[in-house]
Amino acid sequence: MLRPILNTWRDRRTLNGLWRFATDPGGAGRNQKWWRAPLPGRVEMPVPASYNDVLPDPAIRDHVGEAWYQTDVVVPASWAGERVVLRFDAATHRAVVWVDDEQVAAHEGGYTPFEADVTGVVRPGRASRITVVVDNRLAWDSIPPGYVEQTPEGSRQRYYHDFFNYAGLHRPVWLYTTPVTHVSDVTVGTGLAGTTGTVDYDVAIAGIADGVETHVVLRDATGTEVARAAGPSGTLTVSEVHPWRPGEGYLYTLDVELWNGGSRADRYSLNVGIRTVAVDGTRFLINGEPFHFTGFGMHEDHAVRGKGHDDVSMVHDFALLDWIGANSFRTSHYPYAEEILDYADRKGLVVIDETAAVGLNLGLGGGILQGAKRPTFSEETISDATRRTHLQAIRELVARDKNHPSVVLWSIANEPESHTEESKKYFEPLFAEARRLDPGRPVGFVNMMLSPSGECLVTELADVVMINRYFGWYTQTGDLAAAERELEADLRAWASRHRKPILVTEYGADTVAGLHSVVPQPWTEEYQAELLEMYHRVFDRVEAVVGEHVWNFADFATSAGVFRVEGNKKGVFTRDRKPKAGAFTLRRRWSRA
Repeated sequence: MLRPILNTWRDRRTLNGLWRFATDPGGAGRNQKWWRAPLPGRVEMPVPASYNDVLPDPAIRDHVGEAWYQTDVVVPASWAGERVVLRFDAATHRAVVWVDDEQVAAHEGGYTPFEADVTGVVRPGRASRITVVVDNRLAWDSIPPGYVEQTPEGSRQRYYHDFFNYAGLHRPVWLYTTPVTHVSDVTVGTGLAGTTGTVDYDVAIAGIADGVETHVVLRDATGTEVARAAGPSGTLTVSEVHPWRPGEGYLYTLDVELWNGGSRADRYSLNVGIRTVAVDGTRFLINGEPFHFTGFGMHEDHAVRGKGHDDVSMVHDFALLDWIGANSFRTSHYPYAEEILDYADRKGLVVIDETAAVGLNLGLGGGILQGAKRPTFSEETISDATRRTHLQAIRELVARDKNHPSVVLWSIANEPESHTEESKKYFEPLFAEARRLDPGRPVGFVNMMLSPSGECLVTELADVVMINRYFGWYTQTGDLAAAERELEADLRAWASRHRKPILVTEYGADTVAGLHSVVPQPWTEEYQAELLEMYHRVFDRVEAVVGEHVWNFADFATSAGVFRVEGNKKGVFTRDRKPKAGAFTLRRRWSRA
């Protein structure tokens, strides 16, 4: 799905700002058709933002069910004759949209965009009322899964992931135009052979009129044309290519033009980074060179706005990644705002792009689970219906992010059950679909400690080994010598059995900022630093390890529980981005020459 852009043939308006807002715990809004009039009450809510923490009201923070947003917009008179589209970059976890009295869209999935052609609904030069109802309820067939428990105090959402279930319109909302005949999608694939680069392109066109021609032009960072071609698909060749590299986000611009009757009918431009990605034995290669991942699992999580995107926080977080020497991150545990991927493209940061499939493991303990133990895969829990939702989540992720050079690896799930035949049967079609959609990138999933190398049945489907390990924290707590022995044995077992690159996608320890001890003790800054150093010694001894992603970049909010004091404290930065001792440990390792 192409992002809205602004040029001679296309216009766009952001609908960000204050929207009317109302929670609907009793579900009255549907029956009373709230979309037909101004919402009840006088509450306003900023967009983009999670609604949970904006107001000091537990009824809003802990709301379970539907919440309504509404705004009015005047469609510019100059848009007459153009195709008009309403786009939501994200609505968590599902949404229905009305323009005036007409339903125009419905979408499942809280982290990928959706849109509606509203040309026949809006009237240029006049105001339209836009209403959207978002639903934060998780079910067994949603991604991520969960269930709603009815208690004497009301509905309670139960879920199986260790971060807070923020909800709302987390990302920008757009009203934009295209010509009636327009570029509807572009897919690029890149290659390198010595000093020559190639760009394979495929253009999809909607509203096709007779005689429409497609022309593509590739320009370098100075705007100089380096290649051109005609036709909706083909290959561009670039001599003396400047590749996109980790740490150097060199981008070309691909201009796609539609011509009709000797004049331009539409133009769409996108950035292209020319690079290759491959797995060779136990090596992960970018542009044919071995790459070692250093960085973090991260969260879209900030005080007050929750998962709401804003550029200030993004730029600051990237500056901290640069300060600490990180070259990569994983979008744990859901697709991030596309603005973040655009910025990673430009900065040369490498990204592991993950679906929202977290919590597909009902055997996970540690105080995170709610309720009695149940089988993970069954008709009553994670079922064929869940897999259909999961497949659609993969399709939407690849459709949105396929052209980002920063994205080098798809992660289709985090810490699912993976040691049973049922789990392998569940995941086989998911891996197949990801590879069908994008043959050019490796595909993996993140394994957890309950499924060691000798028992995991899903890793054989993956191109790389990605594992989360907490020796010295959840096991061997406080005993780093024992943890070091167990960690090395575990990594060597993975290397011996699978002979694939190993990415340690999570390791770390909860740490309370300002808590110190002469003898390192769990929860202190000293313990976090020594645990990280222990892991690094082991990584350096196991050749197959090609990546180290600390959990987590920064502290983040979780649901309430006795194992969490004001959220998860595994960040090397606090939630407001103050460094702990572990941050300096990482900076010394990752920034060394």
